[in-house]
Amino acid sequence: MDLTSLLIFLAIGAVAGWLAGNLMRGGGFGLLVNIIVGIIGAVVGGWVFGMLGISVNGLIGSLITAVVGAALLLFIVGLLKK
Repeated sequence: MDLTSLLIFLAIGAVAGWLAGNLMRGGGFGLLVNIIVGIIGAVVGGWVFGMLGISVNGLIGSLITAVVGAALLLFIVGLLKK
């Protein structure tokens, strides 16, 4: 993975985490936590989309997958906290 790919990966993670935070609880978590939530969300979203047989390509597809996965992750964490 070269530097450009890494920066794009981190940027998608940050944006996905921020968007999911805004969707699920009304605000982001800060840059580092947004990146972590977005990256874990991308893995979760990729797994869920794969199980459903949904294939996405490109930058926008990756962002959508990461946001859906991050929102699902935050929903599950919210359920576990109660």
